[in-house]
Amino acid sequence: MLKKLWLVFAQAVTILLALLFTFATLRPEWLPQRLARERPPVSLPVPAPAGRGEPGAANGPPPETAAGTATGRAVPILSYSEAARRATAAVVNIYTTKAARSQQDHPLFGDPLFRRYFGDQLGERPQTNSLGSGVIVSADGYVLTNHHVVEGADEIEVLLADGSKARARVVGTDPETDLAVLRIDMSDLPAIAFGNADGARVGDVVLAVGNPFGVGQTVTMGIISALGRTQLGINTFENFIQTDAAINPGNSGGALVDTEGRLLGINTAIYSRTGGSLGIGFAIPVSTAHQVMDQIVATGSVTRGYIGVEPQDVTPEIAEAFRLPRKDGAIIAGIMRNGPADRAGVKVGDILIEVDGKPVTNTATMLNVIAQLQPGSTARFRFVRDGETVELPIRIGKRPKPGSPRE
Repeated sequence: MLKKLWLVFAQAVTILLALLFTFATLRPEWLPQRLARERPPVSLPVPAPAGRGEPGAANGPPPETAAGTATGRAVPILSYSEAARRATAAVVNIYTTKAARSQQDHPLFGDPLFRRYFGDQLGERPQTNSLGSGVIVSADGYVLTNHHVVEGADEIEVLLADGSKARARVVGTDPETDLAVLRIDMSDLPAIAFGNADGARVGDVVLAVGNPFGVGQTVTMGIISALGRTQLGINTFENFIQTDAAINPGNSGGALVDTEGRLLGINTAIYSRTGGSLGIGFAIPVSTAHQVMDQIVATGSVTRGYIGVEPQDVTPEIAEAFRLPRKDGAIIAGIMRNGPADRAGVKVGDILIEVDGKPVTNTATMLNVIAQLQPGSTARFRFVRDGETVELPIRIGKRPKPGSPRE
């Protein structure tokens, strides 16, 4: 008897649960409020009337954006077109014309009789055009590019993104950072916005804009692969941003920008065995470029500090071989006679560890720190000599131009 009652009860509960599930799915409004499942309201976005684009002004939810939706759900960024639009307007193509003299190449060119009949037709080779990129950094016509793009150029022509052309003159160059500033006689130009290279992080998305292989303005995308790359042997003063955004010949002098289209660096060099991109490109940080540009615009050149020494990195091998007390710093391997360091009492073998409170970990750090010192000023240098710390005041000299004796 009990078994039959249990079976009847179980079948009744099963039927009731089935009916409840059916009503909850198909007719939730027939159920009491507590039993009805909450269903999100369904509404279609209604386009805002002409002239009314404020969020929430229409009868529907605001449309999805790249940052998210009305419910706060994150939506992946699918396009960097806005950043590219902002950056490409300020990136130019640079054409340089060079006439190479060949007077010394022909043995008969210096002969008066030969020149009487043939004139100076062997005096010049056909002109060659070089291609590179540049970035408009001010609305009144200043353009930032690489020194090697315009080096030795007789004429420079700039092609803007809108198709207009203009002759450019060199305001000044800095071979030691491979930067140059040009000026074109145009106004109201689309100058690029400067970003914060010091706040950049490895993994940040970046865009490279330039004119690779002369095919025309091109935008490539990648990430920041590394920061503070030094000792590459490219420039005297190095602090490169490394990126895997495709950079090829012709991109030199172009822009490396963030996802807002703001300038982070000037594309300068690539690591390549074939001449094409292998995903290892280098850009000069905009912080360095800005400092160099300001000096060039103000004075036409760049002035740096100098103490007249030949430095060498302290490697673990050197530290072990010479039983040095430190494995960082810069060894003074040579001193220029009567130079600032020589007059201050610096000796060969001293290890420079600090300049005006700034630590020196290697020769690259040393060069950058000293270069920022004002010539004529006095700075305090801290050395390790025979296991003891020695502090010397050194009157800073002016760094000679490339090709002159220097550290």
